[in-house]
Amino acid sequence: MTALEFNTTRRYVLGLGCERGTSPDEVMALVFSALEMAGIVPAQVAGLASIDSRRGEPAMAVVAARLAIPMLFFDAATLEKETPRIKNPSDVVFARVGCHGVAESAALAAIGPDAELALAKIKSAHATAAIARALLRKE
Repeated sequence: MTALEFNTTRRYVLGLGCERGTSPDEVMALVFSALEMAGIVPAQVAGLASIDSRRGEPAMAVVAARLAIPMLFFDAATLEKETPRIKNPSDVVFARVGCHGVAESAALAAIGPDAELALAKIKSAHATAAIARALLRKE
């Protein structure tokens, strides 16, 4: 895992989940909808986060490349630890991948305890997206 750097400009993480083989166009459309709904621009996003089983998924790579951001992947056990902080836990997702949420959990996990959801999970036909915000401490 590569650590992300957060500052007053780049303080958001995009969490993504998708079914295998989801088209990059569908995922990009969902990402742009999520950014618009959260009222942020791509330049404010520090990274993309997802579950480790989606490492190598073409749609993830396309999003990261288009936004010029690093990707972080977490195992299901790590994402499951975020369940108390997510807005949309799903027993269906738990049965499939071993955690109660991917998009929200991954976005929060990428930032750590000083994070909050800026946008709860939204869905397309085959993907989910959420956005977490780093709570920057005043020094």
